[in-house]
Amino acid sequence: MQIEKTIEWVKTGKTKGVSRMIDQTLIPYEYKKIDIDTTDKMYNAIKTMIVRGAPAIGIAGAHGVVLAAMESLGEKNFKAETIKKANYINSSRPTAVNLSWAIKKQLDIIKNSTEPDEKIIELLIENAIKLENEDIEINKKIGEYGSAVIPKGATILTHCNAGALATVGYGTALGVVRSAFEKDSTIKVFADETRPRQQGARLTTYELIRDGINTTLITDGMSAYFMKKGMIDVVVVGADRIALNGDSANKIGTYMVAIAAKYHDIPFYIAAPKSTIDATIKTGEEIVIELRDRSEVIEINGKSICTSEVNVINPSFDVTPASLITGIITEYGIFKPEDLYKIFE
Repeated sequence: MQIEKTIEWVKTGKTKGVSRMIDQTLIPYEYKKIDIDTTDKMYNAIKTMIVRGAPAIGIAGAHGVVLAAMESLGEKNFKAETIKKANYINSSRPTAVNLSWAIKKQLDIIKNSTEPDEKIIELLIENAIKLENEDIEINKKIGEYGSAVIPKGATILTHCNAGALATVGYGTALGVVRSAFEKDSTIKVFADETRPRQQGARLTTYELIRDGINTTLITDGMSAYFMKKGMIDVVVVGADRIALNGDSANKIGTYMVAIAAKYHDIPFYIAAPKSTIDATIKTGEEIVIELRDRSEVIEINGKSICTSEVNVINPSFDVTPASLITGIITEYGIFKPEDLYKIFE
């Protein structure tokens, strides 16, 4: 399956362009692209998960800075206004470090450039497109490195969606799956449904079935059962922020999968680009965990599944300790958690 770019900067008419993205809240019921042309719309797209997945959110942030600059053009304090709007977009989701990483790359251009305001906008667009294209190449490198640890005929367990839809294209964890499948068409995938937003059920199965990859959907509580049965050989998941010691934040439920994998002596890998590693934090204790609305837990497709009076706590992510991680697959190779610092050397 050749999925189009999940998100890309597109010129429209006489304007400098818009951010065009797949509305992931509609999949698998509908495949639709929408255009984002204001900072408010970009904030909302990230917050409501129209665009989601750490690398894709990063590109959304880069596009958001372009929109902020376009809105601020003509203002007396062009740079200050742009930075203010960029910081607003950066506040949309706190856990995925790729968002702040990409926004910082754009803000560095604004802060360091002595060019006229119009030219700065052009430079921001050029850099945003550059980051888009680099993302796909990075994912393919992750896939190539990761495929080396997938045994022939293996069944791979995934959690959430770290595929083409979570990136600009190809995917991180699913990039490993795709690269492994190119070499061995007998591999299989078990996909956790990933409550409460069902990204595994809605998105991962959507991608893999269209790729012709043998995929089985299971609920989140079933993974240990299949591990005990000897039906899972390796676990590969993505990440939204990785501390320097290897502690990794990913979609809620990942920690539970890692514990089960450790108990059953099954390799557990994180697949993520270098941009997901936050060198400013030493351990996962410093990672801010996003809490989301209770409606995500008590409703499915807008219909209540329980009494409305029940209490709900809805963390979007959890942190898997480095001690449970076999290796972290990056575009620079596979690192043991304790050796992750070497990627910056």
